[in-house]
Amino acid sequence: MSSSQLLVALDRASSVPLQQQLCDQISGSVRTGRLRPGDPVPPSRELAHQLRVSRTVVTRAYELLRANGVLTSRRGSGTRVSDALTDTPPPAQRAATRAHLWPEPPLPTDAGSPLWKPWEPAPMHRPDGTYDFRHGTPALASFPVTRWRQSLTAAVSRADAVALGYGPAEGSPTLRAQISALLRRSRALDAPREHTVVTSGATQAMDILVRLLVGPDDVVIIEDPSHTVLRQIFGYSRAAVVPVGVDEEGLRVDEIDSQVRAHGLDPARVRLIYVTPSHQFPTGFIMSERRRRALLRWAREHAATVLEDDYHNEFTFAEERLPSLAADPQDADVVYVGSFSKTLFPSLRIGYAVLPPHLVRPFLGVKWITDRLTPTLTQEALAEFISSGAYARHIGRMDRLYRQRRARLLEALYEHFGAGVRISGTAAGLHVLVTLGGAPDADEAAIVRAAAARGVRIYPASGYFVTRSPAEPTFLIGYAALPTARITEGVALLAAAVREVTAR
Repeated sequence: MSSSQLLVALDRASSVPLQQQLCDQISGSVRTGRLRPGDPVPPSRELAHQLRVSRTVVTRAYELLRANGVLTSRRGSGTRVSDALTDTPPPAQRAATRAHLWPEPPLPTDAGSPLWKPWEPAPMHRPDGTYDFRHGTPALASFPVTRWRQSLTAAVSRADAVALGYGPAEGSPTLRAQISALLRRSRALDAPREHTVVTSGATQAMDILVRLLVGPDDVVIIEDPSHTVLRQIFGYSRAAVVPVGVDEEGLRVDEIDSQVRAHGLDPARVRLIYVTPSHQFPTGFIMSERRRRALLRWAREHAATVLEDDYHNEFTFAEERLPSLAADPQDADVVYVGSFSKTLFPSLRIGYAVLPPHLVRPFLGVKWITDRLTPTLTQEALAEFISSGAYARHIGRMDRLYRQRRARLLEALYEHFGAGVRISGTAAGLHVLVTLGGAPDADEAAIVRAAAARGVRIYPASGYFVTRSPAEPTFLIGYAALPTARITEGVALLAAAVREVTAR
């Protein structure tokens, strides 16, 4: 096959984005053998011309495929199917064949397929009346851009030669002090500045921890269900990733040993346990005090590190708010990770990790090698934004706004779906998990297509479940970015779509 020929047919009427369709078709060609390791794919400009799409569609698809190890690019030889896509060796051979240095595809949570797709559809930015219930997107239209610009201006005006050079890998001392103060007030976490490290988003903190703590033959515990991006991060490590189920009280700690052994592994090899105790993703369950104590006890007895991801730390709607796990680790190693992506805006790319003292220097060693530092001026601007009180005022406004939008979503769902709908995750965060119990025979994908035909974009939750998908149509519905009137209209259109599918 020459590089100018590639059999791809895009469905422009589909609700699936074109770049996702292109990713799927190239992955499918590799899976079926039409494209083989080392085969070239067309240059992005040629393929865009062939498919009559924007070149951006092709370049983004290629980027995703390269990130997933399906494609590789080398200067002078173009873009090709990765030579790393070979048959998965049997378990007995795996340790001996892992001498290469490129990332490997996730192994334990995807049946060994090198074509596992961790990405999600891009958010819609269209003024054409589309109702996008995407989760994880805050109310960006309500962000105080003018006030933020003042913070940026102040940071730039104060910048000297030192501020413009390479700063410390641990981040701005001013911002770290502000983060420590925030966590002390909102999460009862006494996080000394010297134990707090600024990162390029929470994802970087997790990636560094995996590199630092996890080696071959070790075990990482994740929640089931869990976010696909987290499965990607841990799956690229050289450890085995073992999913453990959650219930209304959070991670089922008493099942860790049995689940690890069911994978033919030793619980003594567990090095990292990933949890979202404040608002489990995607169910929204809050880990109970009893389960928290059990988790910390298990981690302490097995010398494992607990990774606490507090991704929605500022937005809690329950009357009683539990402190973070790291606030009282009970002699267990707990790493607390957060970010400003949901409280401010995702492109800020500033997160942080609060580390046990013995992990600080090794963590900084890896961070220095990987990116030297998180951009300094942005950190200084954020520190000013927090210290001026603008951050607290913004959180207060967003808390009131999200409460209104959450209430409207719940009212609309119960109004249109009645007692048949089950909703979890209402106590915190910016999304809810919705199960349509009144439509057990309806196909999730059919509902997505019918909703898209009405201008409504919703997101099936089945992909987040590792071992057992929901028996009924289940969706992750975000409400933060939609005004109440749009929520009302969108749920009504969704209900019409469900009625159409169930009537077939």
